Amino acid sequence: MKKPFFAWLALSGAILLIQTSAFAQSGGTQASAGQNSQDSIDKNIDLLRKDIRSQKKQIIAANVPLTDAEAQNFWPVYDQYTAELVQINNDKYALIKEYAKSYDTMTDAQADDWTGRILKLDANVAALRQKYVPIFHKVLSPKKTALYEQVERKTQMLIDVQISLQIPLVQP
Repeated sequence: MKKPFFAWLALSGAILLIQTSAFAQSGGTQASAGQNSQDSIDKNIDLLRKDIRSQKKQIIAANVPLTDAEAQNFWPVYDQYTAELVQINNDKYALIKEYAKSYDTMTDAQADDWTGRILKLDANVAALRQKYVPIFHKVLSPKKTALYEQVERKTQMLIDVQISLQIPLVQP
């Protein structure tokens, strides 16, 4: 991968670790810190998510060579894909917040529910990618579509790993 990808990874990894650590801890401190603290955390997470989306777009631009004509057709499709992905990720972050709030008191029923919901979110992301492959094929060659998918998936996997490292495991 090219240098811009690794530069972004180092920067975003550090930022994401700091932000998700505060996010994961918010579940245990919300009651004592009050609603204003939770609102502040939510705003910080929203800003971080917007920044990550912007950085992902820059990584794709740096790693997927597009002609002017391709770029003119690709970016609107990418923006549409991203808007749909944001909706799925809204559910994912809500689920993480719910997990953080109930971590210390989670029942077996809550654990079962959480497991099913997180797996459903993963399936929704996979379905979204499958939905968009033929759409990207209309504006890019098969090789460029494959390259885009590789860059998109690697970037998203790195983000997901950083987030998952900050979420404590369920205790039996």
